[in-house]
Amino acid sequence: MSFVVLLLAILVEKFSGVRQRLQRDGGWLRELHKLEASAGLGNKPWWVLFILIALPAAILGLLLVVLHPVAYGLLALPIHLLVVIYSLGRGDLLGGLGPFRDAWRRGDLQAAAHVAERDLRVTADSGEQLLENVQRHLLWQAYQSFFAVIFWYFLLGPVAVLSYRLLALAQEHSQNPALVERAGQLRHAFDWLPVRLLAASFALVGNFAAVSRVMLHELLSWDISAAQLIDKAGCAAAEIPVPQLGPEGVSSLDTLWALLLRAAVLWYACFAVWALLL
Repeated sequence: MSFVVLLLAILVEKFSGVRQRLQRDGGWLRELHKLEASAGLGNKPWWVLFILIALPAAILGLLLVVLHPVAYGLLALPIHLLVVIYSLGRGDLLGGLGPFRDAWRRGDLQAAAHVAERDLRVTADSGEQLLENVQRHLLWQAYQSFFAVIFWYFLLGPVAVLSYRLLALAQEHSQNPALVERAGQLRHAFDWLPVRLLAASFALVGNFAAVSRVMLHELLSWDISAAQLIDKAGCAAAEIPVPQLGPEGVSSLDTLWALLLRAAVLWYACFAVWALLL
């Protein structure tokens, strides 16, 4: 059922507005801010994470256990699908890149910097650094919005994928430094395996030798962040040149996007083979 759900999630996400209607985090974020500001739990970040992440995940798991024996588990299918769609990344990655691409293609560095900060929350001190940061943003957002989600769903199911997304929301939106640090530690553990598998996928669908050189010293390292690793591997696999203003710079974003698409096809092919063999 996992592979079917992942296929349906892609179709629903591409051809309907369900994702935008489903990904409403306002209520959860209000509870986050309320708990981290409370006198009793404000200095207990682990308890806040337990209440806001572990409890919803446990409730979801209990619901799935109850529904699994009913109608051969078919009643659980919509729950799986909704959880996967909810757990995908926020926003429209390609849509957000559109204004930046247009400004960069025209050679308008000031406009590119403005739209990058407005739409992507990316800033830089120079034009070359700006394009590099946008490339990093593209790779990281594609990974955490899609690849990490489908990996954890296929491996451990909807409970794991919901936990991953709620943990990401806590890290990104918490105003408590201690809670951000704890959420970041847990998220780093979540990201360790899938980001390395994606880097290995880049080697298979891109420049194998270049990625191998990058991964040689970082493969088993716990210290490098997922964002840093995926940036190094992605740019090496796609053979991204020195940043340039104009159409050449935009083509580097197209090259990275094509690399991500090839990696996604590879992952789905592997999932399909795995599903057939089990």
